Amino acid sequence: MVDAVIVLIILVLLFFALKGSVKHFKGEGSCCSGGSSSLLKTGEKHLDGPVVAERVIHISGMHCQNCSERVKRALDSIDGVSASVNLEDGSAYIKMDRSIDDVQLKKKVDEAGYTVLSISQK
Repeated sequence: MVDAVIVLIILVLLFFALKGSVKHFKGEGSCCSGGSSSLLKTGEKHLDGPVVAERVIHISGMHCQNCSERVKRALDSIDGVSASVNLEDGSAYIKMDRSIDDVQLKKKVDEAGYTVLSISQK
């Protein structure tokens, strides 16, 4: 009887753990600010000058729209950078109106809590 109770408790714990994992990957977890309904939509950042360079940053760790918005805000905070982020392919597309070092772009993504897999020219 005691074994049955222990097995039942373990099954209940596994159920809630799996439920939480599924919610996280759907973007509804607490780490993602409760899903996309709480987003403050940000528009396209306009650059001061003409685009002189473009980069594509491949990023790991983005699971929801809030994650991609966090990356966009981090990259847009750099003067001379306008970013758009595609959650489906895990990439940020960067336009720059001045020369920006790739190290600075990587640092901003890292500070936002995500991992840069690669940076390439567009």
